Amino acid sequence: MKHISFPKLRSTLSILALAAALAPAFAADNPFIGRWALALPGGGAGWLGVEEKGGKLEGSVLWGGGSVLPVASICVEGGKLIVTRVQQPKGKDGKPGKKITETITATRDGDGLKLVTVKCSEGGKEFGRAELTGKRIPPLPAAPNLKKVKFGEPVCLFNGKDLGGWKTMGDNSGWCAKDGVLVNNAPQEEGKPHKRYANLRTEQEFEDFRLTLEVRVPKGGNSGVYLRGIYEVQVCDSFGKPLDSHNMGGIYSRICPIVAAEKPAGEWQTMDLTLADRHVTVILNGRKIINNQPLLGCTGGALTSDEFRPGPIYLQGDHTSVDYRNLILRAVVK
Repeated sequence: MKHISFPKLRSTLSILALAAALAPAFAADNPFIGRWALALPGGGAGWLGVEEKGGKLEGSVLWGGGSVLPVASICVEGGKLIVTRVQQPKGKDGKPGKKITETITATRDGDGLKLVTVKCSEGGKEFGRAELTGKRIPPLPAAPNLKKVKFGEPVCLFNGKDLGGWKTMGDNSGWCAKDGVLVNNAPQEEGKPHKRYANLRTEQEFEDFRLTLEVRVPKGGNSGVYLRGIYEVQVCDSFGKPLDSHNMGGIYSRICPIVAAEKPAGEWQTMDLTLADRHVTVILNGRKIINNQPLLGCTGGALTSDEFRPGPIYLQGDHTSVDYRNLILRAVVK
């Protein structure tokens, strides 16, 4: 065994101590660390999160619809952030198709980002080049004291008679008012591709608020309530399933309920949703399943990635049929 002299050992320890001391500084000097609101090509909403763990960069991304997912790789080269995503879309037969590698290159532009994305097929052919921008999301404030938050007078969002105060988003609407219920009728034909239907949003826009409602989902049903058009509270038939951020009452792919409180499909369920200072509380069927938790960014299907502008209540109708009633909103009074 080779012995290390004490002077050399002291020198080695000094170097290690210096490296440990400088590591946080290196992380702090990285201009890309943080959370970024992305304006995607075509007007979609996206999000990029970059953090340092154990001396290495880690990244996660939301690209329009779907979930927040970890990236395949992320690094800084030549003053640019290089992010790689690997996708494998399903074919018409439902089986995994060919892999697509997407490289996103970001450069700083003041307090924002300029990004270029290029896709590459398995054969090496590049396609889908596009440019987009990103804006740094300010740090989250402390969780608000909800006992001190004041709410205004109740506003009935649905009159029970017609779609007054609402407008559809897209074609092929299945929404109507029937017997005091806001109904989305979205039938599918067995053995045929999924038929898309329109979503529905309020004409009025809001900032922070408390929203209460009742919802009924069919067997296998899937919908969602978007707060300010940005954050989706999942509505689906998840009775009996293990806890997951994609279950009933979860903030889609971001915040998992702490307890399962959903009812079986076909039963009316109550939701009590509070949005205040970029924190959310969800009470499902009388049980608090998300308690004043921070929202790190938009969710899939958001109308915008800008978390500081007013927005509508929007109901997802493009997946399956669903029923809503008794939608009452009380705005936060500042």
